[in-house]
Amino acid sequence: PPATVGKPPIREQVVHFLNRPMPKGLPTKTSRAMMGLEDPTMVPVIRNPQKAGDDADAVFYFPGCGSERLFSQVGLATQALLYEVGAITVLPPGYLCCGYPQTSAGNHDKGQQITAENRVLFHRVANTLNYLDIKTVVVSCGTCMDQLLKYEFEKIFPGCRLLDIHEYLMEKNLKLEGVTGTRYMYHEPCHTPMKTYEGIKVANQLMGTQVQLNDRCCGESGTFAVARPDIATQVKMRKQEELERGVAKLGAAPGEQVKILTSCPSCLQGLDRYTEDTGVDADYIVVEMAKHLLGPDWMKDYVAKANNGGIEKVLL
Repeated sequence: PPATVGKPPIREQVVHFLNRPMPKGLPTKTSRAMMGLEDPTMVPVIRNPQKAGDDADAVFYFPGCGSERLFSQVGLATQALLYEVGAITVLPPGYLCCGYPQTSAGNHDKGQQITAENRVLFHRVANTLNYLDIKTVVVSCGTCMDQLLKYEFEKIFPGCRLLDIHEYLMEKNLKLEGVTGTRYMYHEPCHTPMKTYEGIKVANQLMGTQVQLNDRCCGESGTFAVARPDIATQVKMRKQEELERGVAKLGAAPGEQVKILTSCPSCLQGLDRYTEDTGVDADYIVVEMAKHLLGPDWMKDYVAKANNGGIEKVLL
């Protein structure tokens, strides 16, 4: 056989992960539809009347397409935990894309147009809400983070910083305690949204238990799995091997559930494709926290509480 220069032999893979369906149990409506916040002429300002006092943090949360349209439970969990820690959450008016998908797909002019239009819109939001001292822009998607780093937010909300929701919650000392029956791994996205702190350290701090880092790309990578399923399938096979090694290393007791947590909507979609073969469920850190801190009906409860005097709609 031909020399492989020290590399493992090539083997044909016939497993097509892309035939796997989308994750089950997703919300049937977007987070904005559930909250009644689809009007693009209104800026939603969400606060917990019992916890958000005069000195409350004001944060601007940019959900992005993945956390607002595809996996709206992520956007809702982010809002719910910001509500829980007493932050005043400002949402953009209407559905917005950051412009990264267009730019990365080669349509640079369209990406620049979206970025410019969003920046103008956010300046209008800042002027309209000049009574709020917004010092933090929060995201729940690493791809959005990469694009928003180019928005020069410090010129829109003077003195602000960009943070992933998990980093923000860690700074607020919010964490789980005493979770039993589940062992956790963490998948660091290629586009990690955590730029201020190390992702695996954040995951361990928030979960209040040992979380093991699971290496390698999940193979989803935005449009990669759709555009090049031949390559993506190979990447996914290597990730499955890594997942299986991670499960063995955890040494879960009989009856213990194993979950892999992440902080990227595309990775959440990709990791869910492994569940059937590995028995490992995938979820977002912030969603897992909402389930344990706020209860199994956290989504319904949050929407009800917010809609009962927790939302101010400011005309833009």
